[in-house]
Parts: sequence; structure tokens; C-alpha cells
Amino acid sequence: MAGPPARRSKVTLLRPYLHRSLTGYFFYMREAVFRRLNQERWQRYEAHAPTGNPDELAARYVALTDDLAYAQTFYPLSDTTAYLNQLASRQHQALYKNKAEEQGRLGRFWALEVPLVVSRHRRELRWALLVFTLSVLVGALSAAYDDTFVRTILGDAYVNQTLDNIKRGDPMAVYKHGPEAPMFLAITFNNVRVALLTFALGISAGVGTTFIIFRNGLMLGAFQYFFFRQHVLLASLLTIWIHGTLEISSIVLAGGAGYVLARGVLFPGTYARRDSIRLAARESLKLALGVVPLLFIAGFLESFVTRHTEMPVAASLLIIGGSAAFIGWYFWWRPRQLRRLAQAA
Repeated sequence: MAGPPARRSKVTLLRPYLHRSLTGYFFYMREAVFRRLNQERWQRYEAHAPTGNPDELAARYVALTDDLAYAQTFYPLSDTTAYLNQLASRQHQALYKNKAEEQGRLGRFWALEVPLVVSRHRRELRWALLVFTLSVLVGALSAAYDDTFVRTILGDAYVNQTLDNIKRGDPMAVYKHGPEAPMFLAITFNNVRVALLTFALGISAGVGTTFIIFRNGLMLGAFQYFFFRQHVLLASLLTIWIHGTLEISSIVLAGGAGYVLARGVLFPGTYARRDSIRLAARESLKLALGVVPLLFIAGFLESFVTRHTEMPVAASLLIIGGSAAFIGWYFWWRPRQLRRLAQAA
């Protein structure tokens, strides 16, 4: 195939990622429409030598492989698919020239793919945050109006141990028990398991995902109200959120991934439901994998740092603030930045 059809519309480097949530992942496009929406960008890639800018090289290749995956799904034997395969191959060679393939792939994944998935699925992430926030409020109110609720949620053993620690003047002493390394492995394994389960249960049309989000929010609300009632809320905040900032954010993000998958199950549009689920799973898996490093860091902090309850307040605030700043930058500001780049062109 010599090239795509004549130019008819202007599509920027990143815009395909942004409109695909409406026109690509959940609604079938006729091949002619698909070509018309993307042809100028393809022609630009073909006509101009690949830029030396690593970000643009990565963006080109990621955009083309997404286009190719879509074309292979719906037009497997068409000229469009053959053309995109050739063009993607050329971009691949340019991208990996003098560079280890695995390093480049990981770089693109973290620098572009995860933030762009967040940008495409802001609605599902908002739903996850809303469900979690409501569950925290329910947990706190339930603890306030029912003295037995905290014991039901957290267990008698934990509550009794913490009450004893409060009497001894060290309310967060529960984090000091056990050797650091085994604690790190156990906590991290459990947190990654919960996050991936939260994502995977999106296949249940979101019911399982909602249950896990709600359960975790309920526990957090009851947990924090318990310390408030014992007049040690500040001490709990300065200790628990050293690791909790990343851990709780990861649960919400994993919940958003689960809702992306649930959307593919519930709203296939004109897709066959199998294809809708497969494409939604591809998107949601990227987001779910994006939170795994956060959980490793959270596990490290909980095992090696949180136990030092005597650390200065400034040190606690620095860790908590740094974690919150990273979450805000990577999962809010960076996706917005990529969206603005596309919209401004």
C-alpha cells in the first residue's frame, strides 16, 4: 500500500489517545472513518524522518501500535492494517536504534502509556474516588453511632492491643512488631494481591470492585474515627499516612481500573461483547500495573519507616507531602498536561 488516502482533517500527535475513549475503545468505527480521523498523522510520520526527541519517538510508536491493534481487531485483512504494520515497524526500528528494547519499552510505559490511560478514563477514576469517599464517611459515622462497629470491622485483638498501647503512651506501637524484611514481603504481597483483585473483579460488572473499594473505605473511616475518639487522631495521621498516602491512592486507582473493565462488560456499544471486554482489559491492565510500584514503596515505608513513631513531625510531613505531591503530579497533572498538548495543536 503506497500510503493512506488524501488529507482531510488535522489530528495531533496525542489526540488519538484522547478521542479513542469515545470512538475507539467502546464504539466501533467504520474503516473509512478510522482512516479519515488518523490519516494526516500517519502521512506526517511517513513523510518526515523520525524526530530525535525520545518523547516524540515514544509517542509516535505508542500511537501507531494502538492504531494497529484496533485495525487488527476490526479490519484484519484490510490494506489499512498492512499499511499500519509497515509504518509501525519503521518507527520501531527508529525507536530501538542503539537502545536496549526493554528499557525503551518500560520508559514509554511509565512516561506515556499510564498517564494517557488515566486521561482517557477520568470518569471511571472519579467513580472509584466517589465510592471510596462515601464508604469512608459511612465507616466513620457507623463508628460514631455504634460502639461495637470498630470491633466488628477491625477485630477485638487489634482494638484491645491498640487501647493498651494508647495507655502506655505509644498508640502506634502496633507497627513496631516483627522483623522489617518479612513484614515488607507479607504486606507488599497482600497489597498487590488486593489491588489486582480489585481490578480483575471489574469482570463482575463492577460489583466485586465496588465491594472491595467500599470495604477498604469502611475500614479506613472506622479506623480513623477510633483514634479520634481516643484523642490520638493527630498521632495516627502522622504515622499511618506515611505509607497510607500511596497505599490508599493505589486502592482507588485499582478501583478505577476495575470500573474500566466493568464498562467494557456492561457497555460494549456495537462491539461484540468479547471484543469490548478484551479492549477494556488491555486498558485497565495498564492502569492496574501502574499502581504496583506504588504498593512496593508503600510496603517498604510501612515496614521500615512507619515503625519509627518517634521521628520528628517534619520528617513525617515531608514523606506524606512528597507522596501526595507525586500522586498529584503523575496521576492528575501529567495526564492533564498531555491532554492540553493535544488540544492546543
